[in-house]
Amino acid sequence: MNKTTQPIRSQSDRDALSNYFWRRNLRDYAFFQFGIATGRRISDLVRLNVRDIAYIDRKGHFRIVERFEVREKKTGMSKYLRRRREKSESLGAVLNEPLFKSRKRGRDGLYRIREQQAWRVLNNAARACGLTYKIGTHSLRKTFGYILYQSGQSIALIQKFLNHSSPDITLAYIGITQDDMDDAILSMDI
Repeated sequence: MNKTTQPIRSQSDRDALSNYFWRRNLRDYAFFQFGIATGRRISDLVRLNVRDIAYIDRKGHFRIVERFEVREKKTGMSKYLRRRREKSESLGAVLNEPLFKSRKRGRDGLYRIREQQAWRVLNNAARACGLTYKIGTHSLRKTFGYILYQSGQSIALIQKFLNHSSPDITLAYIGITQDDMDDAILSMDI
């Protein structure tokens, strides 16, 4: 049995997790979707502040920065930020808050979700959805690479996105095995 975390390969598994989070916690839903949509490392995700992905327009509305705008529709980030704004006394202060808040104060004095907490949330959701393979916070980044691969993007491009040193590392990272490659060859109709 493979002891490393796996990408969430099936769309039905991703949908099950997404629906689970949507029904229970908007922060966790946004975290899950944002992690898959951006491929960022967990250490980078938990350090994000609102200002890293959003700004306030002249009318006082949150807007997602252009770089993430393409993926925003999938992340639920606009709804998440609107809810955050409703709970805040100062719109400007929200920009300096952690993007993914926690109820517990961290060492930096901010209420920022910790990596362990994110792992626990994701693991509990995976179990609740009946997923039997090993899921962790790194699964979000691996899923990003796997989705790119499934959509036909080149391994070289995915390797660059993930900052890997070789295509073999990238293939192993996203869970593509020799059996998968053999099956692809055998399914060719020449």
